[in-house]
Amino acid sequence: MSTTEGVKIPIPGPTEATSLVRGPSQEQGVTFQLMMAVGTAVIGSLQFGYNTGVINAPQKIIEGFLNDTWNNRYSEPIPATSLTTLWSISVAIFSVGGIFGSFSVGLFVNRLGRRNSMLIANVLAFIAAGFMGFSKLAVSWEMLIIGRFIVGLYSGLSTGFVPMYVGEIAPTSLRGALGTLHQLGIVIGILMAQVFGMESIMGNSTMWPFLLGLTFIPAVLQCILLPFCPESPRFLLINCNEELKAREVLEKLRGTEEVGADMQEMKEEARQMMREKKVTILELFRSPLYRQPIFIAIMLQLSQQLSGINAVFYYSTRIFEKAGVSQPVYATIGAGVVNTAFTVVSLFIVERAGRRSLHLTGLLGMAFSAVLMTVAMALLDQLPWMSYVSIVAIFSFVAFFEIGPGPIPWFIVAELFSQGPRPSAFAVAGFSNWSANFIVGMTFQYVEQLCGPYVFIIFTVLLLGFFIFTYFMVPETKGRSFDEIAAGFRHDAGEAGEKYAPDEMNNLGGADSQL
Repeated sequence: MSTTEGVKIPIPGPTEATSLVRGPSQEQGVTFQLMMAVGTAVIGSLQFGYNTGVINAPQKIIEGFLNDTWNNRYSEPIPATSLTTLWSISVAIFSVGGIFGSFSVGLFVNRLGRRNSMLIANVLAFIAAGFMGFSKLAVSWEMLIIGRFIVGLYSGLSTGFVPMYVGEIAPTSLRGALGTLHQLGIVIGILMAQVFGMESIMGNSTMWPFLLGLTFIPAVLQCILLPFCPESPRFLLINCNEELKAREVLEKLRGTEEVGADMQEMKEEARQMMREKKVTILELFRSPLYRQPIFIAIMLQLSQQLSGINAVFYYSTRIFEKAGVSQPVYATIGAGVVNTAFTVVSLFIVERAGRRSLHLTGLLGMAFSAVLMTVAMALLDQLPWMSYVSIVAIFSFVAFFEIGPGPIPWFIVAELFSQGPRPSAFAVAGFSNWSANFIVGMTFQYVEQLCGPYVFIIFTVLLLGFFIFTYFMVPETKGRSFDEIAAGFRHDAGEAGEKYAPDEMNNLGGADSQL
């Protein structure tokens, strides 16, 4: 028997543990309690998506606000370069907040728990809504920028909290599908922002502060529902040593008292946690056991953000205008509908087609769409009907993104690490994602002015590079236990792994019930 702070935890052998991982609990389906918990958590994902897209549709209106504020202060119209800079900062400061938020996930989840961390983070959403909602009344673009930073901080935390919580309460057989709901929440939030951002609704000179401040409503809803959702049973058992409470939560989530296999998995993970020290960020890069998976994690996050998708999300209205679309806001909403629809498609096929194959398909499809988009925009002056081709190309670009590069990097990273290195891996992956998000948001306008219709050729080259990397370096994780995934990395580590104890060699793996 192995003991952790007085709690006795039986330790099964490798064969027994493997059979338990593949036992009956893996076949457990969806229950009301499970979907309520997942749905409530995904409200945080919706907030992330909403605040990603909300500033897009009313761009000209907000630029008018920036010009009026500048004129009131300095008695002259704002210079074009200053306007571009202020607008780019207003867009990209959201990602700066996300960088800090994603790096802070570990400070909360292991101390407060997954559910309480999501609950407390809503304080930031309320503060951000206040700053953005009253920025026009205060005649202050500084309040707008500060509000965008704070809501970015909230969103950065949510991109860590939500996938972690959903993965830890999900049955293994539904891990990929329920993990995709995080991305579905994001795209629904983007679509909501696009619809509410229509000039006839809230995207006008009177209502735009309310459009940005609307983020407080989902925060209120989540604060009401979260107390009725359970804490992660994995957190209760491993971090709090509350075995009886963890079992009770599992029984509610699974809708059955037959949760012995799930409990044994978590006990096995607790045993491993006792034998492995906390893995720091530096150790992820120094150890040959972690170096390859963390490199894969970073590249997957970069493949999502440097694909060019946020250039479309942030600046789709302007892109459609340049493509000759007479009503760009409706084309932008159409892109949001395609975005949402293909996320649902990914949800249903990810457990059948596999993570790696869908990611490859998405990258290659996006590269082809980017080339088509470039050709259409380059020939627009000679062939006006190319505006329709450009719309199809953008819709195709978005659809292929949601087939693979959209949802998969959020949860496949967690499949590469066990509980010990996972918080640090999440921090590094999140930092990489948000940093790339910031770079695209801050620089796209300038690059687009320099390159004109050929700007998406840059993303095409990047997409092909990520396709080659994924093909040769990223393993397929569908249907594989974490021990099997880790075995591949141990083999790649080669003789360097002999410098580490056998127990440390197992740190890459873990119980198959992890995210």
